[in-house]
Amino acid sequence: MSANQSNPQYLIDTHAHLDDPKFEKDIDDVIKRAKDAGLEHIITVGCLREKTGLKKIIELTEKYEMVYAALGIHPHDAKDISPSPFPLPYGERGMFLDEIKELTKKNKVVAIGETGLDYYYEHSPKNIQKDVFIKQINIARELKLPLIIHSREAQNDTLDILKQENVRDIGGVVHCFSGTYEMAKKILDMGLYISFTGVATFPKAENIHELVRKIPIEMLLVETDCPYLAPEPHRWKRNEPSYVKFVAERLAELKKLSYGDAARITTLNAKKLFSIGINKPEAKIAYPIRNSLYLNITNRCTNICTFCAKHAPAGFKRGSNDYTVKGHYLKLNAEPSPQEILRAIGPNPTKYDEIVFCGFGEPLIRLDVVKEVGLLLKKMGCKIRIDTDGLANLVHGKNCLPELMFADVISVSMNAPDSETYQKLIKTPFKDKAFPAILWFLKEAKRYIPKVVATVVAAPGLDIEACKRLAEDEIGVGFRIREYNVVG
Repeated sequence: MSANQSNPQYLIDTHAHLDDPKFEKDIDDVIKRAKDAGLEHIITVGCLREKTGLKKIIELTEKYEMVYAALGIHPHDAKDISPSPFPLPYGERGMFLDEIKELTKKNKVVAIGETGLDYYYEHSPKNIQKDVFIKQINIARELKLPLIIHSREAQNDTLDILKQENVRDIGGVVHCFSGTYEMAKKILDMGLYISFTGVATFPKAENIHELVRKIPIEMLLVETDCPYLAPEPHRWKRNEPSYVKFVAERLAELKKLSYGDAARITTLNAKKLFSIGINKPEAKIAYPIRNSLYLNITNRCTNICTFCAKHAPAGFKRGSNDYTVKGHYLKLNAEPSPQEILRAIGPNPTKYDEIVFCGFGEPLIRLDVVKEVGLLLKKMGCKIRIDTDGLANLVHGKNCLPELMFADVISVSMNAPDSETYQKLIKTPFKDKAFPAILWFLKEAKRYIPKVVATVVAAPGLDIEACKRLAEDEIGVGFRIREYNVVG
């Protein structure tokens, strides 16, 4: 499906340059096309261009409700910063730290930047770039705003400064990313987002495609960097915010998600980072990912897993106590009844490839509800999958599997090759009984359910091959690896 054929989805272009002279004649039309394309917000980035100062950026935010601003000093222009504490008139060349601070306090400014390092052109000496970059990091910390970071051919110095200045407590995004995966991992470890432009749509940009595949979409943003870097099918033309939908579409393809998934997730990411348009989320009972419908029927869990975002330590990239899965908020106020679950599913459940009992908790804690809803869905002709920790028999004190024969697939979180490893990764109330019970559950499940899969989260240091041998060779079930730090 092309972006033109997709249903409109709210998107945020997180990096545009609407003050560029290329937009002077038709800016009203550009904004209208952005709205028509489903954009909710545009962040226009203030940079020194010829004789344009910051005034035009502020005027754009005042004129258009959907437009927000970021103000900063591009590394190209670092050499032009005046030592004077008093800003020159807007018409004269120059951008000033004090001016940025003053304007930020009074207007729709949501970030500091773009700032950073550019050694590809080196229009400003490296030492001056570094100094101005650090000064802007300090401003961002003072004003409690995130950073928009530019880095080109300056990987090591960028990472060194970000680490030295402890940007984790500020937040931000490295925009128009074109670095290595090793650089990306270090950026993510600092809690920063990564943003991609229309370059991701270029057929030969295989390095960017591979980066998109590897980076969790929960840490990705989309941008145009317009009027530059227009995506396919508008390459070589003037870029504009409405074209960000093509970037989102390509990310969806590379991540094997739907366009709606990519739009929803990247928009939520942007809202969190820039603190715009955030409303109190409503917990979802039924929520789509790709063309599957997931049922969130409880937040209770049998276990506490070290890799779960609800319980993960602060160093976990997604943060702790996070109930968001692929852009859906899943923290329930109360556990839904079967009738509430069916209403949330809607009148046409067979349109989905499968209905999955999963959510953000252990569904088989509510065994009777799973049975009641699952049997009704099966009678309608739905394919049913149950994702479970495999400990239902210990929870309920009986063999539950004969009651789950309506399921087409059961996916069991084995998560280890042995009991000792399991208990290191997972705090379970059943202790030594837990892992043997999971193995028995997997073997017994083959008698009642057509497809049985053992899954493991690829936690650091886990012997994946040993897990695979246990599942496939000893138990005789399917095996699937789930990415560490990725939910849904």
